[in-house]
Amino acid sequence: MHPLNITKVAVGCETVEALAERTRHRTANGEAPIQTRYRPTRHAELIGGSLFWIIKHQIVVRQRIIGFDETPEGRCLIRLDPMLVTVRARPKRAHQGWRYLTADDAPDDLEGGSNEGAAMPAALIRELAELSLL
Repeated sequence: MHPLNITKVAVGCETVEALAERTRHRTANGEAPIQTRYRPTRHAELIGGSLFWIIKHQIVVRQRIIGFDETPEGRCLIRLDPMLVTVRARPKRAHQGWRYLTADDAPDDLEGGSNEGAAMPAALIRELAELSLL
């Protein structure tokens, strides 16, 4: 059985480069954690899956979910692999919180999962996706 995935809007990030910079600042001990108010109900199924980031109404990159912890303040800490993996861009409406995404519905990685597409500007990725070239 494949792990479950989630989608989340990269609030405040206009480009993949901005998300990559934010991730670099959060990275410590091989992880890039993010905080949310609540732990996803299906958190056990998400470990080993990915968090797919939405930028400008497009799913464009993902990070593997390593696990979940709780902060001293009681917030949920999602432990992510710091590597951003570029995926075939797919339109996705913005939403609050997260939405579950099955492995069958998840976009494929570009070039077999390498991080090569991260150097491609987000506008170009979006334009190529709209032309069905990605």
